[in-house]
Amino acid sequence: MYDKRRNYTRGELPDQGIPENPMELFRDWYLQAEENESGEQNAFTLSTVDAGCRPTNRVVLLKRFTWEGFVFYTNYESRKGREIAANPHVSMSFFWQKAERQVIIRGVAEKLAANLSDGYFESRPRGSQLGAWVSRQSRPIESREALDERLKEMEIKFEGKEIPRPEHWGGFLIRPEYMEFWQGRPNRLHDRILYTLEEDYSWKIQRLQP
Repeated sequence: MYDKRRNYTRGELPDQGIPENPMELFRDWYLQAEENESGEQNAFTLSTVDAGCRPTNRVVLLKRFTWEGFVFYTNYESRKGREIAANPHVSMSFFWQKAERQVIIRGVAEKLAANLSDGYFESRPRGSQLGAWVSRQSRPIESREALDERLKEMEIKFEGKEIPRPEHWGGFLIRPEYMEFWQGRPNRLHDRILYTLEEDYSWKIQRLQP
């Protein structure tokens, strides 16, 4: 594998025209990814740490982004939910292969307001709503059959009824404090633009060496 390499030639990130707010640049890159990339362009790696500062990474799906930050949904009692509750500082990263781009973000996660989580839950397919009730996410279970049996129980429980959002399930908003935009360039001399949030809520912009 040591001899596998490629030269990145599909884009650049020049100094001229870089916006003052990183969410503008993220919006532009994300919309381009939606148009040009295959697969789930909203997939990102979320990193949390446990009480011993041991990290765990997993891929989750971005459901919305605003000027405030990035929204995803999960079981609050899952491993990531429990770790965020103990330490809300998280890292997230996007990789868009065709464009040879990645975005690395550090920020602080907070629970969404209940009404916002309710609204999104109502928009989910019924099967996904049932799944939120069935799974005690990240907890051990004796077999797949036991999980399927819990699904049958929930189907009976909610037959002919609207399915409410369980209290243990909802959204997180990640408010960014650090955003690095990486554009692959030839000869491994990549473009790296770093935004760091200042105390007055302005963004400090720096170019990093590759």
